[in-house]
Amino acid sequence: MRRAEQGNETAVVEFIILGFQSIPEVQFILFVMFLVTYITTVLGNLLIMVLVVTDHHLHNPMFFFLRNLSFLDTCYTSTILLRMLSSFLTNKYVISLNGCFLQYFFFTGLAGAECCLLTVMSYDRYIAICKPLHYTTIMNSRCCLQLAGGSWVNGLLASAIVTCLMPQLTFCGPNEIDHFFCDFMPVVKLACSDTRWIEVVTFILASLLTLPPFLLTLISYVYISNTVLRIPSSTGRHTAFSTCSSHLTVVTFFYGTLIVVYLVPKTNTLRDLHKVFSVCYTVLTPLVNPLIYSLRNNNIKKALRTAMNKYRVSDKA
Repeated sequence: MRRAEQGNETAVVEFIILGFQSIPEVQFILFVMFLVTYITTVLGNLLIMVLVVTDHHLHNPMFFFLRNLSFLDTCYTSTILLRMLSSFLTNKYVISLNGCFLQYFFFTGLAGAECCLLTVMSYDRYIAICKPLHYTTIMNSRCCLQLAGGSWVNGLLASAIVTCLMPQLTFCGPNEIDHFFCDFMPVVKLACSDTRWIEVVTFILASLLTLPPFLLTLISYVYISNTVLRIPSSTGRHTAFSTCSSHLTVVTFFYGTLIVVYLVPKTNTLRDLHKVFSVCYTVLTPLVNPLIYSLRNNNIKKALRTAMNKYRVSDKA
């Protein structure tokens, strides 16, 4: 453990990320599991990005946002898993203060951007189902770029504000982070200085990035449900709702695990359970997103079949 003298205090310059060291007998199993998860996540999201770019049938706003989500999830899972896999391989769980703050910046920024992007995708489905005649006019190329760009900017800007405040904290005591990455509370609880101001700022920004997007998503699906239920034929209702069922599944999984992690009391008894649910929204969400969209979306399945048929034809030639 490295420390630096700072006046009469000894300042911590590195953190030890405990991760899953409390269960050493399954370290190899965890490494293999996370490695397979990472490879599958990256390949699945890359496949969706390639399909959306190459298949002209997928050149519409819904799949433009899906491509953004796949790229975001690839960056998101890389921020967490690459560092974790490296620690498993080298058996070194040390991270510098700046490295910890940098990981927090990307993790929080990408999570915030995902909240906004999921809301944008629900708005897209609302316009498509509730106002179909105005869809192409409202969801034009400029609007799509602004909505996607705004999602990225909002998430990264809010994260940058908190990350710039974190180096002003003093760390002089224990330096063990009881988590598998540099999340806000596990890091801030190690600070020796007053943390109330940064906690207030973080709470406000986190509330702005999660509560309004969640409510807007909820409102969008209330209107979508009312519109779908008014469709006279069962076939029409099924067709209309199938276009947003994949997104609704992703939203439910993402916000469900997020709520459990950050709203359930953090007692010693539930400490390991919090880690499990943290794995769900940081590791499993980027994994299941491409699986959900590829298995439940007919357009993606059709584009995949077309791409495979083209590959077979070119391979025979």
